[in-house]
Amino acid sequence: MADGSPSRPAFDADAVVIGAGAVGLACAATLARRGLYVLVLEAAGVIGSGTSSRNSEVVHAGIYYPTGSLKHRMCVAGRRLLYPYMAARGVRHWKAEKLIVATSDRETAKMAALLDVAKANDVEDVWLMDGADAVKLEPNLKCTAALMSAQTGVLDSHGLMLAYQGELEDHGGAVVFETPVERAEVLAGGGFRLWTGGAEPTQITTRTLVNSAGLHAQAIAARLDGYDPALIPPQTLAKGSYFGCAGRPAFQRLIYPTPVDGGLGVHLTLDLAGRMRFGPDVEWLSETDPDRVDYTVDIRRADSFYAAIRTYWPALPDGALTPDYSGLRPKLSGPGQPAADFRIDGPEVHGHAGLVHLFGIESPGLTSSLAIAAETAARLGVGAPVTA
Repeated sequence: MADGSPSRPAFDADAVVIGAGAVGLACAATLARRGLYVLVLEAAGVIGSGTSSRNSEVVHAGIYYPTGSLKHRMCVAGRRLLYPYMAARGVRHWKAEKLIVATSDRETAKMAALLDVAKANDVEDVWLMDGADAVKLEPNLKCTAALMSAQTGVLDSHGLMLAYQGELEDHGGAVVFETPVERAEVLAGGGFRLWTGGAEPTQITTRTLVNSAGLHAQAIAARLDGYDPALIPPQTLAKGSYFGCAGRPAFQRLIYPTPVDGGLGVHLTLDLAGRMRFGPDVEWLSETDPDRVDYTVDIRRADSFYAAIRTYWPALPDGALTPDYSGLRPKLSGPGQPAADFRIDGPEVHGHAGLVHLFGIESPGLTSSLAIAAETAARLGVGAPVTA
């Protein structure tokens, strides 16, 4: 526990970002680019060890999200920033395209509604096609209709995070690993003081604080003395498992089913080497502590994967799926509830100048990372937000 002892080494920074995932590193690079001395405090020993490294690595177009929501605006703006950013910095990526497929008359009716959302969200290069035209593109596919998204892609998430880290360091900032935040306080004269643990406990004083701790964002907010706990949203954890697939790729594009409660359904993605993998599914957890979750993929979940995949790929061979990896989503809504939006809680929410909490940053957080960073900087008064 932090004891506030004056013997702890003390440091000052213009800005502190808690969490070295994709969004935290993007925030840090953005603030550093605007002239601030930025430290990123990361409890783990590497960047992106949480949600950022346990996802589909998909660049989303922005089709699914309610028009005007933060998820909509951050995804579309973030994607438009992300492709040129990756191209300029040599981050591997591939604009693979995606087909969202319907496999029944009921789902076909949903395709038109999805297209309407895509148009309202100003998503480029989206069009509806009938099942026969979709099968001409992907002969192994079975569907009654499909929505093509030509702006969807895949990326090297670790390469992107390394680019953000490199930009931060080029501007004089640093990531400090194995440095958990034990406690923080709001200073009477403005700014914040943090006590960190690890091998070398320290005190850090900063004018600007960004909580981008992902799965632990609520826990970090609760450690901030002087912060109203009623403003901390409850979190529900949802585990998503992935299965690999043996054999040659049966598809050239990403294949997504019609969205389901809590996620986008068991979809087929291709990595940068062209290998197929499926997932994630949605497993709502009663566990509330992310550190106690078992990431092992339960082989018994394969049965539901085979059933889901065969609705659009009937020829999936028996025994083709192998357990791969899993991830956690820090959700602000639970099963049966409407999907909650991102929360970017700045001074307009809590009244503390220089403070932003990022809550519920799940998919499409990776795609949105540069836009969330710009929006965070704007809430802190050090830049203008991007527009979708």
